[in-house]
Amino acid sequence: MFALVDCNNFYASCERVFQPQLHNKPVAILSNNDGCVIARSDEAKALGLPMGAPAFKYASFFKTHDVKVFSSNYPLYGDMSGRVMKILEQFTPDIEVYSIDEAFLQFKGYDDYDLSAYGLQIRKRVLKWTGIPTCVGLAPTKALAKIANKIARKYPKETQGVHCIDSEEKRIKALKWTPIEKVWGIGFRHSKRLKAMGVHTAADFVKLPDSWVKKHMAIVGLRLKKELLGETTLALEQQVNTKKAIATTRTFENELSDFKDVKERISTFAINCAEKLRTQKSVCTALYVFIKTNRFKKTIPYKSYATVLELPYPTNSSISLSKYAIKALSNIYKEKQYYKKAGVIVMGLTPHNNKQFMLFENENPKHQTLMQTIDQINKNYSTAKVKIGQQDIKRTWKMRQQHLSKKFTTNINDIITVKCQ
Repeated sequence: MFALVDCNNFYASCERVFQPQLHNKPVAILSNNDGCVIARSDEAKALGLPMGAPAFKYASFFKTHDVKVFSSNYPLYGDMSGRVMKILEQFTPDIEVYSIDEAFLQFKGYDDYDLSAYGLQIRKRVLKWTGIPTCVGLAPTKALAKIANKIARKYPKETQGVHCIDSEEKRIKALKWTPIEKVWGIGFRHSKRLKAMGVHTAADFVKLPDSWVKKHMAIVGLRLKKELLGETTLALEQQVNTKKAIATTRTFENELSDFKDVKERISTFAINCAEKLRTQKSVCTALYVFIKTNRFKKTIPYKSYATVLELPYPTNSSISLSKYAIKALSNIYKEKQYYKKAGVIVMGLTPHNNKQFMLFENENPKHQTLMQTIDQINKNYSTAKVKIGQQDIKRTWKMRQQHLSKKFTTNINDIITVKCQ
């Protein structure tokens, strides 16, 4: 049996843990730079606040309905997520952290357990130890566990936040209840095509011939069908910490037109990517650089320029990546343009100890020792005290976070003081 444990309104719940006055109040969490709504409490959803709502357009809506608005507090959310996952590991060693707020658990050898009661125990412990409410869906497969979790979330009073699909009758009933567009792994295009064929629920989907599903949805679709029929085809995935690409992209506070200013930003973004590469012990073989004008400015046409540069050797050196990022920028920069956003993405990542040396050109071996020294100094001082010459030593990029709450669990100065009387 599998379980999907999902934290309810996770970002909003994290804020409520340390600010109990927010309970039963509409809460909205904004994206980077306070751009748009990326998370809502149930109360905010009931008011009709849509996901992705631009904050500047909904300012009056927030005020009228007394919606409590917060900037994304990722240090807090990440720490609370880690605490929840640590608790889940106490219930089974087989766990897959699927996202920041949900995880799959597999129960091997739990045949004599009352898994519904076990699910209630999971909910109770997570809530008691962290203050985060959860829902638990239990089923023979991961896809069915997803559906069971949705049922538990939809009917909290009837299920007490836990639903177990442990019989054929419950499986069929759950499939009939689930709209095709809500099935895990069925995207917009597939759901649109399926609805045109009269397939409106998960129960309709599993009646389709295997040959049709495999032809139009490939092997992934066929596996999903078998999962919904109760046949396990998706095992828990091993946790992989290395990323396939690393990006640093930013929207500028003010528009930049001078090449020198844009160059400094691109250099800093490349150096940020280099630091992330070294953290995960990887090197890259190519980088992608882009610059964009303001798409929301109606008085001038929107422009976007980008290029990919193959590197002469694999590297994670801040010096090398800064140099080649500036070279890429020189190829796409246009004068008399006002740029609002830019970014650097490093690609073709491989482990640093397996990098391929080139025959005619290789990196200065002193870079590796220098980078290790810089990383250690910056780590000791918590901020980038040592910078590369291309960077502005007085400039530190900071997101617009006008509604940021405190870092209650990750900053000693923000820890709550409890007065006992």
